[in-house]
Amino acid sequence: MRLMDLKDKDINIQENVPLSKFTFTKTGGPAEYLAFPKNIEELKELVKVTKDNNLPLTVIGNASNLIIRDGGIDGLVVILTEMKTITADPESKTVTAMAGARIIDTSEVACQAGLSGLEFAAGIPGSVGGAVFMNAGAYGGETEYVIKSVDVLTRDDEFKTYTHDEMEFDYRHSIVQDTGDIVLSATFGLVEDDSLAIKDRMEYFNGLRRAKQPLEYPSCGSVFKRPTGHYVGPMIIKAGLQGKSIGGAQVSMKHAGFIVNVGNATATNYLDLIHLIQKTIKEKFDVELHTEVRIIGKEKD
Repeated sequence: MRLMDLKDKDINIQENVPLSKFTFTKTGGPAEYLAFPKNIEELKELVKVTKDNNLPLTVIGNASNLIIRDGGIDGLVVILTEMKTITADPESKTVTAMAGARIIDTSEVACQAGLSGLEFAAGIPGSVGGAVFMNAGAYGGETEYVIKSVDVLTRDDEFKTYTHDEMEFDYRHSIVQDTGDIVLSATFGLVEDDSLAIKDRMEYFNGLRRAKQPLEYPSCGSVFKRPTGHYVGPMIIKAGLQGKSIGGAQVSMKHAGFIVNVGNATATNYLDLIHLIQKTIKEKFDVELHTEVRIIGKEKD
């Protein structure tokens, strides 16, 4: 069976689609093929067909902490945002969310169920799958602190469940970055609390986010990992790079750790600015900056 034959099974597959329509930076080249599976069965069929036809497969979530190069991505790109069911079980003090669900929505469901632990994620724009993949965190909280188990589909088309310890979480890292497994869902182990108190904490964190982050512009979130013993934003400011632009990409005037799209930026603009920052910080402070944002795809010909 060929990939496009799956359209006969009512799987949403498109050809030559600009990925800038989906990334939070509003940049990125085209996907050769793009699919939006509605459930695990459709995803399993897509994985099997790409494997049988030796077609490259790239899986992304909400594309919030992602830069896709201007040449786009060969093969099939799968976006999981249609797989977004979230269920709360107050008795077991857990919330289970499919990979395509927004982590913001997951924190809201937990709040409504009187379950605390996901407040830190109330303003993170990524998906549950992305949060697990990257071990996303904010304001002292991290995904690893609340993960109970993660269900995945391996690239060999097999289902597997990881326990918390098997996920091998580290700073902005999890085992699925190494294995290539596709996150299907995550179960969060939480604690009981008053819903109003939980909501207050969520609103407090979101207030901090609005005050400090350039939410009025497209961006990929925090660009760099925090190097031990240093803060990225202050170093960028001291290096005289705040406000620096290449094309439509600019080091944010509100938060120097962010690069924003102030007008028709390309992924190449973003990457050139990232490389300039890395080079300058190394020269001035002898500090290596490593990207937190995930960078994928091919250069434009």
